[in-house]
This record gives sequence, C-alpha cells and structure tokens, in this order.
Amino acid sequence: MSTRSVFAAELPWPDYDAAVRDGRRPILVPIGSMEQHGHHMPLHVDVLLPTEFSRCVAERIDALVAPPFTYGYKSHQKSGGGNHLPGTTSLDGATLVSALKNVITEFVRHGVRKIAFMNGHFENSWFIVEGVDLALKELRWDGITDVKIVILSYWDFVTEETIKRLYPDGFPGWAVEHGGVLETSLMLALHPQLVQLERAVDHAPAKFPPYEVYPVRAEWTPPSGTLSSPKEASAAKGEILLEVCTKGIVDALRVEFG
Repeated sequence: MSTRSVFAAELPWPDYDAAVRDGRRPILVPIGSMEQHGHHMPLHVDVLLPTEFSRCVAERIDALVAPPFTYGYKSHQKSGGGNHLPGTTSLDGATLVSALKNVITEFVRHGVRKIAFMNGHFENSWFIVEGVDLALKELRWDGITDVKIVILSYWDFVTEETIKRLYPDGFPGWAVEHGGVLETSLMLALHPQLVQLERAVDHAPAKFPPYEVYPVRAEWTPPSGTLSSPKEASAAKGEILLEVCTKGIVDALRVEFG
C-alpha cells in the first residue's frame, strides 16, 4: 500500500479490482454534509474531517477509502444550527438511505466484504443504520451472508482524559459542539488554509428548551451559526484529537475486521 493511493477512486480499475475482489481489504466510506459551520469555516467541514480520518486509518490497517458522501441528512437546530441557514444543503432521509443501500451493494458486487462508514455529520446516524439494514437484507436474498459493516462517528472516540486536556475551563457538551473547539481545532490541524479564526464569533453556548418546534424558530440559533465558541481552538488541540481518535478507530476496526 505504500506506493499506491489509499483512495479507491484514484486507482485504475485493474488495480482496484485486484485490491478488493478477494474480500479481505476493508473499504472506508466517509459520510458528511454540506452545512454551515459559522463565519470562520467552510461548508464542507463534515466531509473533510471524516475523509481525513478515513485516510489516516486506511494507512494503518491496509484499507481503501471510497469517495465521500458530500450531502447528508437535514441539519437539526439543536445539533447543527438548523436546516434553515444559508449554505446548508441537505437530502431527504429516503434519498440518503437509498443512495447508501446502492453503494453498499455495489461494493459487495466488486468483492468487498468489510465496510466501515466514517460519519462526520451527527444527523446522518440513523439513516446510515437504515441503509445498512436494507442493504444486508437485499444481499441475504441473493445468498450473500459474509458481509460485515461497521458504523462509527469519529467524535465517539474522544476520551474523557482528552476532553479534560482540551477544555480546562469545562466542556460545554457534545450537543453544542457544532462549529466549536473540536471541529475548528481539527480543521486547524488538517486544513488551516480553510480556517479564518479571526472571523470566529465568541459567544456563550447555545441554550435550547427540551423540545423542538417546526418550522424552526430561527432566533433559537445563535446568529453566527455555531452553537458554542471556537475561540479556544488550536492546531495543537487538533493534533491531539486526530491521534486519539485515529488510534481508537484503528483499534476498533482491527477487532472487527481482524
């Protein structure tokens, strides 16, 4: 793998075929969204981050990285600011589920038997599960029962110790991390040219009532679009997150894929 790209789409088809047809090499599928991430970061943060995690993991476990899903399920107000905000461009759940099912069955047709979805957009979570469930059901109808699929979100591998290091003044909670310290720090470590930290809006973490209203009440979302302040973000924190999460994901996939 050292002389060949880990990105499946960069390979000529004979090389790709030779890499996957025996079913031993895992395919990692980044899945993100086009969603606003405040004044200081681009719309494709949720695509860039899972793609980079997939690349880092693939290099350690001899896997390939599929082209990412660049559109995801609708942004929720209490986790992503809301689908009403400019720039956020989303899919209906049924559309995303159908696309996921199609991609899974296509990779299996190629010979792939180990697939991991690397989620970078919280709202995708249950639709990935549905796509996987329907794909496995369809494959069973064709007598294919040896496929294993792992679904993970990189932030679930952030340890309590890491949280204490990154948030010495207290952790505001995962629910309001959208566009905050975690994502901004990772972007500063991986794509600093795309971050304009001087434009970041410093504000208190968003507070929401314990229910949701539709149509959304736009005034519930901070005007910046972020749900907590990214001002304490740094590339150094991003490097810590990158290593901790990559190691956790590598360990998990070695357990599941052998």
